[in-house]
Amino acid sequence: MIDIHSAIASLRWDREPQGLYAPIAYTLESGGKRLRPTLALIAASLYGKEENALPAALALEIFHNFTLLHDDVMDQAPIRRGRKTVHVKWDDNTAILSGDQMLIEAYKQLENIDAQHLPHVLHLFSKMATEICEGQQYDMEFEKEEKVTIEEYIEMIRLKTSVLLGAALEIGAYIADAPESDRQALEVFGTNIGLAFQIQDDILDVYGDEATFGKAIGGDILQNKKSLALLMALHHANEDQLFRLQGWLHRTEYLPEEKIKAVTAIYNEIGVRELCQAEMDRYTQIAIEALKQLSVDATPLLQLADKLHQRNN
Repeated sequence: MIDIHSAIASLRWDREPQGLYAPIAYTLESGGKRLRPTLALIAASLYGKEENALPAALALEIFHNFTLLHDDVMDQAPIRRGRKTVHVKWDDNTAILSGDQMLIEAYKQLENIDAQHLPHVLHLFSKMATEICEGQQYDMEFEKEEKVTIEEYIEMIRLKTSVLLGAALEIGAYIADAPESDRQALEVFGTNIGLAFQIQDDILDVYGDEATFGKAIGGDILQNKKSLALLMALHHANEDQLFRLQGWLHRTEYLPEEKIKAVTAIYNEIGVRELCQAEMDRYTQIAIEALKQLSVDATPLLQLADKLHQRNN
């Protein structure tokens, strides 16, 4: 298996102006799960052509990190992967411009794909990129909307998060000349494992350990973010629980730790963690069922699905 960490580390960012490229190096050296490029490489490896997918894998990882730079500016997030976000370490303008350059660098990596596969890979990549922007727009709109349904939220995270995982698998399989039916099954697996992945993030934002999660715990609560945890609480709360929860949602003056503790206590009364866990398990099972349609041994993806299901960061 290609060492994707080494491949990313080998990318050179010692160009001028360093004000543009140093934040890119800082972002990519911070690690992360490297899930998207790993999925592309695994998909290609199932058909014996892992090496062919490396340019796409690098493009996917650079693109993913570009979205994080801009996302952190929009959310004014202070911490990412246990370190200061780019807009905090430098400033908002730097995060925006370095993020823009990362998008360009992602497409430059795609130039290394063979001519036979490049047109369709570009189509899949650009489709995925557009859907992520659509998902981000929905996410921002949800911040201003009083009522968001669970179904609307699931569609938003499908666009914002899941399509990137589905595209990573589909692109890797396409470059490896996998049968179309296999490519479709892999896209279904990736999309649904992506939904489970984001739901797990929602759970960890409330119940995770900051030291391992890499982000401040309770951030969604402080921002009144329309996470699945909050939507489940609003949907399943009794009259008293709803009254107390709405009180915290509309309160403008409070100590952050006080709000996090109080809202988490309400979540515990309602059983929010268990409700979200059930949804995560459901999408994980849909993903695993899709793998049964493959014409090749899907053991590496089954192992990855199990690892993601048990993660704490």
